[in-house]
Amino acid sequence: MAIYRIFLVAMVLLLGVACSSNKSIKQTDSGAVAITSTAQKDSLPFEKVYKTPTQWKAQLTYDQYHITREKGTEQAFTGAYYNYKGEGLYHCVCCDLPLFSSTTKFKSGTGWPSFWAPFNTVYVNEVVDSSHGMYRTEVLCNKCNAHLGHVFDDGPKPTGLRYCINSAALNFKAD
Repeated sequence: MAIYRIFLVAMVLLLGVACSSNKSIKQTDSGAVAITSTAQKDSLPFEKVYKTPTQWKAQLTYDQYHITREKGTEQAFTGAYYNYKGEGLYHCVCCDLPLFSSTTKFKSGTGWPSFWAPFNTVYVNEVVDSSHGMYRTEVLCNKCNAHLGHVFDDGPKPTGLRYCINSAALNFKAD
């Protein structure tokens, strides 16, 4: 009975957090916990993109497909953008949605492109990732659900966040 009460209190607290913000919390088919925007589909500034694995494989390179569709990770210090200094926007390699700006990029020393904020918070989705025996927050493109990387709370001011993103998930476009 005590376990039931603890579970009930935890669910009420979780529901309170979800209701007091513009995010909702739900469990996905894979068992992961998804934190998603509560904005109505009609209020998103873009149409969602849905494709079959065959369609994605025809569009993407092997590495791009593995990282964005199978939640892979490129080896540190090997991606095209980890040390890139161009001015412009980093777009989703799958759907071309602008995700990050060079103005929020910083050198983290991790070997992956790092940003302290997304270009627009509506353009990314964050999901609790409990794979590999650890808890992290996965970052997804909100238009096509591409895996981009993870966000950590050890970044610089003003947000204190470090969006650690795979280069293969991005396509840079200069200003």
